[in-house]
Amino acid sequence: MSPRRNRPRSTDDGSREPAAPAGSSLLQRTEPYRGEDWAVRTVAGAADRRYRCPGCDQEIPPRVGHVVAWPLHGAGVEDRRHWHRACWNARERRTTAVLRGRGAPRY
Repeated sequence: MSPRRNRPRSTDDGSREPAAPAGSSLLQRTEPYRGEDWAVRTVAGAADRRYRCPGCDQEIPPRVGHVVAWPLHGAGVEDRRHWHRACWNARERRTTAVLRGRGAPRY
């Protein structure tokens, strides 16, 4: 028995654009969030820097792909936010983070 092929055979003629290098932006788009339009860019995460995701308040480790988003109007470099991809996709379903003490009830 021959091994199974996991990929379909391609008819690649070499006319496709080359893949983006590691660490570069892959795609920029505009998406609504909190009543305004945001510029959203998917990045490969080549930097050796940690970011804190505003969606889950957890760190995004270095060299992990994530999403960078910022408001389109009146936004500067300081307004960019780095999100986990899943957190950005779930941003409208999330509620505000409720901080509880150790003995507080969880209802």
